[in-house]
Amino acid sequence: MDPRELDAPILFYDGECGLCARSVRWSLAHDRRGRLRFSPLQGKTYAALERPGKPADLSSVVLLDGEGLHRESEAVLRLLGYAGAGWRLLGAAGRIVPRPLRDAAYRYVAKHRMELGPADACGLPKPAQSERFLP
Repeated sequence: MDPRELDAPILFYDGECGLCARSVRWSLAHDRRGRLRFSPLQGKTYAALERPGKPADLSSVVLLDGEGLHRESEAVLRLLGYAGAGWRLLGAAGRIVPRPLRDAAYRYVAKHRMELGPADACGLPKPAQSERFLP
């Protein structure tokens, strides 16, 4: 996928992770402009993505936007930027923390994310939101 083809950013998430599924639901609720699209890391869209630095493992959220491919804490901070002014401010403040420390905290949470429960069918998108999901 060529980044010039992007008409909206894509959040790639672990489709088998409960924390990740809840993060997608949070994003749907807070991205009031409906800019974000979503695709599981196990899906066809991510498999077809050919980008340098593309993570092969499924332990990190990945955000693709017009500026490139972002993972771990940087993906989360950029995600906050789509959630409105207050969240955008929180994301900007998060950049005060050095990236190695942010990423270490991210990896700790990612390591334990499956303990928070599996993804569940209750997290299915509303019909109006389903067009924002890619395979």
